[in-house]
Amino acid sequence: MNVPVDAALLGELLHAADADGITKHVVGAVVPDGEGRVLLLHRSADDYLGGLWELPSGGVDAGESLTEALRREVAEETGLAVTGIGAYLGHFDYLSGSGRKTRQFNFVTATTQESDTIVLTEHDAHLWADRAEQERVSGAVRSLLAVWREEA
Repeated sequence: MNVPVDAALLGELLHAADADGITKHVVGAVVPDGEGRVLLLHRSADDYLGGLWELPSGGVDAGESLTEALRREVAEETGLAVTGIGAYLGHFDYLSGSGRKTRQFNFVTATTQESDTIVLTEHDAHLWADRAEQERVSGAVRSLLAVWREEA
């Protein structure tokens, strides 16, 4: 489901989430490099879902669009600036640490910075994961990465 991002799509995504009883919105970024690798971040052991490798991701603030949240979260978690949003890859649902029904909307992003300029603020490690290393993520994220690889 590699779909170009526009205002109509973003509105449809939020409407569908509301209809499904989703109470928290999260965005996730597939940040590829020029060698087919994807940026993964590692949660600290003492964090919610500690030890998990994940995409740069985070909650959408009140009054913020999905794309605004995506740009902010990538910058906050990695120090990278998003220069483009290429496509919507799909979503997955889960319960947040506080028990809220959460939907993570996932997008392909482009950045201008080099891969060695990652500045972590919320995670304890990062990895530019090749295809084998991408297996470290949850099943939901593995499915999204498979869609990305098929469309790339």
